Amino acid sequence: MKGYDLLKPVEILLVEDDPGDIELTRESLKANKITTNLNIVHDGVSAMQYLSQEGAYSDAKRPDLIILDLNLPKKDGLEVLDDLKTDQNLKSIPVVILTTSEADEDIIKSYNLGANCYVTKPIGFKEFEKIVRSIEEFWFTVVKLPLQV
Repeated sequence: MKGYDLLKPVEILLVEDDPGDIELTRESLKANKITTNLNIVHDGVSAMQYLSQEGAYSDAKRPDLIILDLNLPKKDGLEVLDDLKTDQNLKSIPVVILTTSEADEDIIKSYNLGANCYVTKPIGFKEFEKIVRSIEEFWFTVVKLPLQV
């Protein structure tokens, strides 16, 4: 992995409210050769608390990658994306939008707010697994990211 300590697991924050998609993501990551810690929050408010290390998340580790759904309770994914990409301490964290929306408006807004990529959730386990593995492979073996200090 370029830019990462090979002995340290990769920290991924999954912001997802669908239990089925959470389980699919967890299972897809388990099968890969990259060691990951998957941290999960279920809504946009909790995502920002996690990223700001507030309340129950005071010991949260800074994620190396955020996988963000757009359709979230309390605060939607676009609001979360806007908040974190305008925060000097958080804006360098790569954000992958992984959502059911295929709407051009959501795609354009996501990129305008600083999303690093936009992926539509596929239907079916094998396709979902392939997408998650591709995301992981790309962000942790192909891309050069800065070391976290």
